[in-house]
Formats: sequence, structure tokens, C-alpha cells
Amino acid sequence: MKGNYWIKNVRLECGYKKENDRVIGTITDLFHILIEGGRIAKVVKDWECFSGNLPVKDAGGLLLLPSFVEKHVHLDKTYMGEKWKACSPASSVIERCEIEKSALASIPTSTHQRSKALLEKLISFGSTHVRTHVDIYPEVKLQNLEGVQQTLEEFSNYASSEIVAFAQHGLLRSGTPQLIKEAVRKGAGIVGAVDPATVDNNIEASLVQLMDLAVEGNADIDLHLHDPGHLGTFTMKRLAILTKEAGWEGRVAISHAFGLGDVSREEAYEMANILKDAGISIVTSLPIGRAIPPVNLLNECGVEVAVGNDNIFDSWWPTGNGDILERAGRLIERYRWTDEKSLSQAMRFITGGKTPLDKEGNQIWPKAGDEASMILIDASCSAEAIARRSERSAVFYKGNLVYGNAGNI
Repeated sequence: MKGNYWIKNVRLECGYKKENDRVIGTITDLFHILIEGGRIAKVVKDWECFSGNLPVKDAGGLLLLPSFVEKHVHLDKTYMGEKWKACSPASSVIERCEIEKSALASIPTSTHQRSKALLEKLISFGSTHVRTHVDIYPEVKLQNLEGVQQTLEEFSNYASSEIVAFAQHGLLRSGTPQLIKEAVRKGAGIVGAVDPATVDNNIEASLVQLMDLAVEGNADIDLHLHDPGHLGTFTMKRLAILTKEAGWEGRVAISHAFGLGDVSREEAYEMANILKDAGISIVTSLPIGRAIPPVNLLNECGVEVAVGNDNIFDSWWPTGNGDILERAGRLIERYRWTDEKSLSQAMRFITGGKTPLDKEGNQIWPKAGDEASMILIDASCSAEAIARRSERSAVFYKGNLVYGNAGNI
């Protein structure tokens, strides 16, 4: 559905229920929401407030939450839409890249077809904003970019998007920087590289080249950094210095950042303050069996943290279904966030920082004027939704129903 309309009987969170100063539950109630021009125009309690001849749809008591933000995915790499194919063993990132090049060149479906199949999955699970990395390297030039751009344009009324021109095979390779420049000119708003030490074999040259590309193209940065321990944190420190020198605070992200999970808590705290000062955010895919960035510490220090799916059924990783809520479930399990408040507040890591309630239990979403990108979900509250990976009944992007149904919506 499109246009202006009412949704009645929407369940919203109103506050926390406390006992002996401890949060033991979430208070909710039914409200009615007016959608106008892709935004939430009114949130009212009384049915008598309805006026005019606008369509009225019934949510039937389903919980309304902000829609999700998929902060790290590779639409161009996926096999989605292809027959089942497991991964081939690889001993290094470089070998994995070579396997991937051969695999993608041999399958019959196009980048456009495969990226479309995956994007449809992401939207069906509630993601209405997607940051996708797109591999740029001499053998394929901008073919991956063009295929993904076609998909994102077709779905521009279903989800917003960002594209990272990503030097998966090394930024310092002959011809790659020029291709990244061209990708930025053709619409990629972010530049990305991977492991300056172990892939490019030159931390300083790689980081300087990356920052130069960003500044020249007025692009943001998203660096894949798998390098462990002090090698990883040293790279982060150098990137933070370059970020401040360029005035690029708030425009840089580090994906994975495994090194933050390898060092002591004291060192991690020091790094968190460095990242906060440089306005560098962290994106984690929460891999099982690997040290991950200390999300709780980073969040407490004011570093922006997001959860992303990363690889979904491709030559790097065979699993994944595109459900970012399921991926967030790993976060609460890793940190044993089992109480009502911790579960509720964990939603911020997949919504771009939005939660219905703040930490004190004050209602902060939805408000009149908010973009009507939201989901109706079969749960009593945020805590239940994230703990039980509840079913999404309807997904809206800027007021448009882009997936599902709910009653007669």
C-alpha cells in the first residue's frame, strides 16, 4: 500500500515495568498511527481522533519496531538464486579471492540476478537500508558495480542503499586505485580496502592511498580489518590519525576489527577512546569461534557499533539467510544479555541506533515526523522479538508496504 492512511491497533512500547528498581518487563499499549508522505504524521490513543476519508488498516495488535539496517553485506558475491554450492578449502585470504574469481566467472546467473535474489531476502526480513560492498579489481573492472546498481535502482522504492567500492583483492594492485576512482564517479559513495598489512603488505601505503581516494572523491571509508591483535590495533591507530588529519571524522568505519577482541581490556578501552575521538564506527558480523570487538565496551565509550550479516551463501561462507535479527541474536548470546532491558536495548545495533525506549524507559520512537520505515512483528516487545527472532508480518519503507501482510494491510 502507498499514499496516506491510518494503521490502527498498533502495539507500541511505553516504558519499562520495574520491581525493586530492576526492569522486569516492558509496558505496551495499542495506538493508531497516521502515515502521510512517507512519514509518521500522528500517533494517537483514541479512535475518536480519526477524521477524513483516508484508508484505515488494522494491525491487529502486532508490535511496531523501526525497520532494520543491514550495515555489511556483499550483494555481488552471493550464489543466491543458484543451485547449492559449498565452499572450497582455502589457506589464506589471497587463495580465497582466487577461488572466488573462478567460481563467479563460471556460474550462469548474472550479478544483477543474484544480487536481486539476496536483496529480496534482506527486505523480507525487515532491512530497508543496505550497505553493500562491491568488489572492484582489474579482471572484472566495474561489472559487479553495474549489476548491483541495476538491482538497487529497481528496488529504490523498497530500500535505501550505500555502495562500497571494495578492493577485495588488494588496493595497491596495478590499476585498482584508478578503478576505485571510476567507481566513485559512477555512484559508489564509499571506498573500501582489506587488511593493509597482510593483503597489501604495506600498512602506510595502503591507508594513505585509501584516504587519498576518499578525499579526492568526497567518499566515506569502510575498511575490512581481519588482522589480529596488535597488528590490527596498530592499523586502527594509523587510520584514526589519517582520519583526523583529513577532517574525515564521522565518515570512517572499520568492519570486523578482530584485533579489538584480542587485546587486553585496558588496551581495548584505550582504542575505544581513540576511535571515538576520530569518529570511527565499528561493524561486526559476530563470527562464531573468533574473538570479536568488545561491543559492550565500545558502546559504553560512545563508539557507534552496528551488526551486519557479511557473507551470505557465497564462496567465502556457505550459510546465512539474510535475517539481521537472527544475526543480532548471536550478540545477546555472546554477551549473555538475558534480562529485559539488555535485550530491548540490543535492538539499536541493527536499526541504526533506534530503539522504542531509551535506557531510562522513556518512549523515544515513534514520534510525529519520523520516517515511516518500520516493521510489524509478532512479538509482545523488543526483548521478545530479538530473543525469539520473531516473525515479521509486514515491512514498510517510507510508508510503502514492501513485504508481507498484517490483517487487511
